[in-house]
Amino acid sequence: MRSDPLADAQRESIRRAVEGVERTSGAELVPVLVARSDAYRIADWRGATAGAVAGGVVHALAPELAGWSALAPVAPLAWIAAGALAAALAARWPALRRALAGGEELAARTAAGARAAFLANEVFRTRDRTGVLIYVSLFERRVEILADEGVYRAVPPPVWERLASEIAATMKRSRPEQAMLDALRRAGELVAEHGPRRRSDDANELPDAPVGG
Repeated sequence: MRSDPLADAQRESIRRAVEGVERTSGAELVPVLVARSDAYRIADWRGATAGAVAGGVVHALAPELAGWSALAPVAPLAWIAAGALAAALAARWPALRRALAGGEELAARTAAGARAAFLANEVFRTRDRTGVLIYVSLFERRVEILADEGVYRAVPPPVWERLASEIAATMKRSRPEQAMLDALRRAGELVAEHGPRRRSDDANELPDAPVGG
């Protein structure tokens, strides 16, 4: 996780949304919004390798067309340069970096980031185990929702997984805070409908302000 992508006004908007949801349900929501869940150095290596291989293939198949025939003695250096260029593009072009990292790697790193955030923010630390982590990772355009056992008894994991996928699908056209606000609103609706119910002596056990990282 890296720097906080939210401005102060956006953070306050999310905090108020959490406060509102918790007034009408027994859940304790913890919003976490991060710029990315990993640096994806694997994308640099894959980009460099792909660039170097592409340069070698062009040189081998069409050296005259590529204008490399005169560079044969230093061809390996040219391949290295092509690899370095590809790695540089991957570092500056998010779509390419995502493609080079691969969907499975993006999913795994986002899930790992969500689990780490669940522990770091002690989402499990509630009287009735009613904590819900909503984790939005912008670079990956992915959302993870992890609920404690008190919530899972009322709203099972597959429901949260579907909600996370639906929110992630809207992230391409939404502002970061809007994706989080949509997730909070819909999570609140699920808990208000299915439980757990808010106790008469309910206390705010977890911070409402969004966490960035």
